[in-house]
Order: sequence, then C-alpha cells, then structure tokens
Amino acid sequence: MSEAEWERARLFPVSGIGGADEQERRAASALLAVIQSVREFGRSITVPMSAPAGRLSAFIEVPFTDGDKHLRPDGLIQVALGRRTWTALVEVKTGRHDLIPGQIESYLDLVRKYKFDALLTVSHQLTATPGVHPCQARLLKGRFAAARLYHLSWSQIRTQALLQHADKGVSDPDQAWILAEFIRYLEHPRSGALDFEDMGPAWVHVRDRARTATLHVQDKGAAEVTDRFGWLASFAAIHLSRELGTKVRQMVPPSQLRDPAKHLQEAVAELANSGRLAASLRVPATVAPITITADLRAGLIHCAVTVPAPREGRPTTRVNWLLRQLKNAPSQLCIEGTYAWQRGRGPARSLAEARGNPRALLDDSGHELRAFTLTLSSNAGTARSLGHGSFINSVLAAVDKFYTEVVQHLKPWAPAPPKVRDEVTASPDESGSSLEVGQTQPAEEGHIDHYAAVS
Repeated sequence: MSEAEWERARLFPVSGIGGADEQERRAASALLAVIQSVREFGRSITVPMSAPAGRLSAFIEVPFTDGDKHLRPDGLIQVALGRRTWTALVEVKTGRHDLIPGQIESYLDLVRKYKFDALLTVSHQLTATPGVHPCQARLLKGRFAAARLYHLSWSQIRTQALLQHADKGVSDPDQAWILAEFIRYLEHPRSGALDFEDMGPAWVHVRDRARTATLHVQDKGAAEVTDRFGWLASFAAIHLSRELGTKVRQMVPPSQLRDPAKHLQEAVAELANSGRLAASLRVPATVAPITITADLRAGLIHCAVTVPAPREGRPTTRVNWLLRQLKNAPSQLCIEGTYAWQRGRGPARSLAEARGNPRALLDDSGHELRAFTLTLSSNAGTARSLGHGSFINSVLAAVDKFYTEVVQHLKPWAPAPPKVRDEVTASPDESGSSLEVGQTQPAEEGHIDHYAAVS
C-alpha cells in the first residue's frame, strides 16, 4: 500500500458520524471550537453581530430552564472586553434540515429572560434579502423584536474561512492550520455543511407553467421558487467569492430592504407575467454590477453588464474603445447601444457583427451615445437539484463564464490627462504671420480623440 493511498489524520474526524443528531453535534462543536481558537475567524463571525473585539469563549449544549421547559441550545458564545460580557446563543442544523420556528421562539425567550445579546442560527438555508432571517415570516413579532436574531448559512461560513485562509488573514501558523482543518471538515459530505443544491419541490410545476405562459401569481409554489432564486443569487455571489478570493455581494434594491414581503410579491407577479427571474451581483473594482436573468419561458440564462460609454469623441470612436477591450470575448456576445432621449431598445448586434462593422451599433438620431449593455446568453438547466441538467449549475456556469470572458477585462473610461503646452517664439514667416509666446497652433482637422482605460 503506497503513501498516496493513506488517509491523512484529521483534527475534526468524520468517521463514526451516524444519524442527524451526531452530525449536528459534531458540526456545532467544530464550528464553536474554531470560533474560540482562531482569533481572526472568530471575530469575523461575532463582530457583524455587534460583539466587541475581546476574548472569545465558546460552549457546547448549554442547559437552561424556562418555567417547565428544559432547553439545550447547541452552543453559546461569549466575548469579554473589560467589564462587559457579550453573549449569544447558537442553534445549528445540518444536512437538509431547516430551522424550526417554534424552537427559535423558545431560544428568543431565553435571550430575553437572561438579557443575552443575540441568537445566531446556522443551517443550509440562505436568504434572498441580506439581514432577513429564514424564519422571520413565521416568527411571532413580539419574540422577533425581543432580541437580535442573526443567521449564517454553512456556505457563508465555509466561504469566510476560505477567504481568510487564502489571504493569509490568520497571523498565527497554528491557528491557520486549525482553520485549514476546519475547511477540510466542512468540505466532506458527512459533515452536513451543505451548499445550496435544491430549487425546492415546486420547481417542476412552476418551471412548466412558466414555459407555457400559464403561471398565475396565486399558483402554488410560485412564491417559493421566486424566493429560492434569491437564495441561488446569494449562493452565486458566494461561489464567485471562492473563485476570485474576494467578497462578492448580492445587490438588492432599497425597496427590497424596506419591505421584503412586498418585493417578493412584485417578483412573483413579474415571473407570472414574463416568465423571468432576476438578480444582481457586485464584484469589487469591476465596471458595473452583473445582472442575472433566468428566462424560464425561453429556457435561457442571460448575464449582462452595462458599461458607460466615453463622454468625449465621435460615436465610432466610442464603439472602438469598447471593442478593443473585448478581444477575447465570445463572438455571440450581444452589444446594445443606449442613446440620450432614446425610446425603447437601441441598436443591438453580436460582437462578431460589431467587429466587422462598428457603425452597425450607431443609430440615425444623432443623439449622444451614453452606454453599452453587454449580454451573454446560455441554455438553462431544467433539473431542480444538482447533477446533470441542473438549473443551479447552469446559472453558476453562466456567471463564471461571463465574468471570466467579459467582465474582468472591462475598464471604465477616463479622459486623458491634460498636457503642458510648449511655449514657442516663432519668427515671422514669408506671409508675415507669427506665433507669439504662449500661443499654440490650431488643431488640425480630422483630429482623433484619445482615451485612457484605468483600473
């Protein structure tokens, strides 16, 4: 037997994990141990919950009594700074098990009774709106308002660990090794720390109704699929974060943050009317957000980005500025021009057509060319869960391809810096004309504007 076939020893073993209870207990213990042992990782979890940057302690399965109830949350985190001690209860679910609203309400009562600071829940569940808890709609408002309720998905926890490890964000070598072992544990299927992998039981019904334009806003499952697409957008941001080694954010409109329920209703109505679901991602330092549109009626995934055009120069010069940045982009990429005072869509051509004739992207209005919208389309998968033909995989692959082949090569336009004019004293020419000191020669006709692309 060769060394390559040997199983390397694990700090967090996965052998012996039997049922769901054992899986949950091990995952909770591993998470809490790493929060306590790896200082930078622990702070990345607790500081967003308004905890002080103090000394961390973590405990597993702490027993409490509330009247005739005997409760045992999966864990408890404390942060001590000076005379202040910040405390949060922790509830963990693994595998495909969802959080239980009644259980969350009981723990919220404990938080209120003992004047703790927060309740943190961990599960496979994602949220379509940042800051909204997966159980928020089903919790009693009085209990929900009684304490600060936070949620992290296993996908978010794993991504945070990966980013810190890749960026060498952990200063102590031993702590960095502990974090690496924790990542190794989370990546094992027995850990129960699942990524997003299912569009839900209503997916097939909603997909087929949307395809035949027979979906109604009141159809069973329409709201569930719409909400899960928000989960998928959140996971797409997480997935891209892992690929790029930087935090990618899901963009949400202010109206969604103010009233998530109303925004969900509007998104369901849009799905019923057009068969489309939409989301947006923001990669740091890129020219603009990436818009993802799933057209269930057409069976297509559209990834798009809108690039502001240069503010100077002739229209063809502005088009050529963009084409120079798309040397390696797919020829089927669609480019649409947007003009001032435009009504409806602007002229749209494939990248192959625009390369052959840049003027094909110009209209006859004579109005200023303001922006370009670049769209790359691909086939949407139909299966509800991961595997061959998966809708989830098709969205993730479309985002990866669009970013890799298009977005990362785009740079915003910036005007060239002004140049110092030469002070020239010229002798009178044969016609008697002369240039005085500080006077410059008029620009020649046919002068070509120059552009500079900056990161």
